Parts: sequence; C-alpha cells; structure tokens
Amino acid sequence: MNSRRDFLKKSILTVGTTAMGSALLHAEDFSSAKPKGGISINQNDVILFQGDSITDAGRKKDNLNPNEMNAFGGGYAMLAAGVLLNKCASKNIKIYNRGISGNRVPDLMNRWQADCIDLKPNIVSILIGVNDFWRTKDRGAINTPEQYKGQYKELLDKTLAALPNVKLIIGEPFGLKDVKHINDSWYPEFPKYQLAARELAKEYKTAFIPYQDIFDKALKANTGAYWTTDGVHTSWAGANLMAESWLAQIKLG
Repeated sequence: MNSRRDFLKKSILTVGTTAMGSALLHAEDFSSAKPKGGISINQNDVILFQGDSITDAGRKKDNLNPNEMNAFGGGYAMLAAGVLLNKCASKNIKIYNRGISGNRVPDLMNRWQADCIDLKPNIVSILIGVNDFWRTKDRGAINTPEQYKGQYKELLDKTLAALPNVKLIIGEPFGLKDVKHINDSWYPEFPKYQLAARELAKEYKTAFIPYQDIFDKALKANTGAYWTTDGVHTSWAGANLMAESWLAQIKLG
C-alpha cells in the first residue's frame, strides 16, 4: 500500500513539475487548432475525461464520484487531474473519468447521455479511435475511416447541441510501431483514422493533442517499449508524457 501511495505521489509530482517548467515535448508544437494554454479553468467547472482503455487505465468503475483517485485509474487522466486539483484548488472544480476499456465511438454514443451530457461538463476531453480500427483487424468489424469520422461527427454534434458552451479537447489515437500488437499490417490504414480525428478538431475548432507526433518524437529519447507496454497502452513514462501534453492545453496561471 505504501509503495502504491509513493508511486502515485511521485507520478503527480513529476507531472506537476514538468507541466509548469521545461518539458520534453509540448502538444502545442504540433496543434493546428488551439495554442498552448488556450483553455481556462473557471470557478465550479466540471471536467470530463472520455475514451477507451488508455483513459480508463484500470479505474474503479463502481466509484463514479469526482476527484477521487481510485475513480481515475493509473493513467494520464489521473495524473493530469491531480495537477488540476492542485493548481485550481480555489476554484472548486469537479473532474470525472468515464473512459471504458475497449470502447469505440459507437460505444461512447450509446452511453453519452449518462456519461457525458448528464454530468453537464464545461470541458470534455475525448481520446477514441484505436479500437475503431483495431476491431477491424482482430474481430472482423467493419468500420472504415469515413464511418469513424461520421460517427465521431455525430457524437460532437450531439454534445454541442446539449452543451453549446462546452470546450472540447480531441486527442489523436496513436500506436507505436513494432511494439507487440502494432506492426506493418496497421499501415497505411490506421493513419487514416488519425487524420479523421485531426480534421474533426480543425472543423470544430477544438483543442487537439497530436499524441502520435508526440510519441514519435519521444522515440528519440527511448524505444516504443519504454513509452508503452504493447504499442498502445502507456507505461508510467508514457502516461506522464500524455498528461503533460494534455496539461499544455490548459491555462493554469
């Protein structure tokens, strides 16, 4: 138990330090939508992290409360949320993680009312897409990049119709080649899903975090197996890098 507490404490401290000081990589270096620190945190804001297993990160799903560590798992959402709760302590914010392992865009649509709209978030961060492609390979699902984009567009339209003032953050789905699951068979198809996410961020003028570019640059420092466990799910270092890149979209000052 003590070792776990130490791990979480070190994770949060590490992200907090790098987010506020010099960093290995910053999301704004690649974003065509929003500059660094473009999203302000206001009094009583509700912030929602949504996505698949990368966002889920083993969270305790019977705990639906905001601002509780075991409701966030051990990934980038937990690390980023910890920094926000620290830096915005006077603003009484609420942060939720509703990522669910294995989810695709249609899965988000099916639970969007309860897991997004009903929470009335002011900021919604979405990282989705790797399973929309992956299931076409390992389970024979039929879902083209065009279908993925259309489904994602429907999700964004539904969100904006219900929450017209919501601030959106779209994360790019990513994969690190030659680490377990990610091999030549992913290309050139998988990048089309990434392009769709990028195009939607531009069309809807949302913040965009180009995780693929961020991890590709990180490969100069160490291998894909250092940053991820299987090419998709992050290691401690990878989760920290993602959290830092996410926080670069937020005005913390």
